[in-house]
Amino acid sequence: MELKFILESLLFSAAKPMSVGELRELLTKAAAEEEAPPETAEFRKTAVADVEAALAALATEHEAAARSYRLVCVAGSWQFVTQPEYAPWLRAFVGVKNRPSRLSQPALETLAVVAYRQPATRAEIEQIRGVAVDGVIATLKERGLIEEAGRAEVIGRPMQYATTRAFLEYFGLASLDDLPAADELRRIPVQRPEALVTAEGAAPAPVEQMSLEMAGATPAAPAETPEASSPEAATAADAPAQEPEPPSTPPASQPA
Repeated sequence: MELKFILESLLFSAAKPMSVGELRELLTKAAAEEEAPPETAEFRKTAVADVEAALAALATEHEAAARSYRLVCVAGSWQFVTQPEYAPWLRAFVGVKNRPSRLSQPALETLAVVAYRQPATRAEIEQIRGVAVDGVIATLKERGLIEEAGRAEVIGRPMQYATTRAFLEYFGLASLDDLPAADELRRIPVQRPEALVTAEGAAPAPVEQMSLEMAGATPAAPAETPEASSPEAATAADAPAQEPEPPSTPPASQPA
């Protein structure tokens, strides 16, 4: 009994795509059942790497056999699919299902930025595309192709966006590693806001100083403290500063 043929039988009978984790659980479950054949115990603790290797070998064999179907991994799950050239006969058999409308060019461009720069904020996407993307982001979220991925640790804490599992299924990708090379898109410089204060990092500039810099003004440099050149000066420098005396109140005017 070979592992790859056990996995093949499971995938042929499965009503949905199955992940490596789900396949491993079935191997363990089969060995734990009462009156299970002795050979099932051999695959009870099959490693993840062994399952992945068996699936890859199975996919290669089906591809080399040039059959009407093949084994593919989409969004991290494995399934048997029919070759595209047999689509006309399949449409006649199962009919044509209503599919969502195709993505517009602005939606595809925005989705590409998110896919290659994720997690990305709306401001970063707009810097790269040069246009507002509020409506496009709302459409992509409604289609389930992107999702909120937490807030950026910068001033204002803007929302970040990342692709979803539905994105991988839409484009038939096993993982994000299968995206076409787009180093140029990844290297586009993006101006980011200042980071928030962290335990390791430095605090951002004071609000007053930031406002001056944004207005084009340069804040005055703080006066340097002269070094003490004598014991008396050192003592004076170490002494706590005294609060200034309040101004004397002028005497109240006397009535005439």
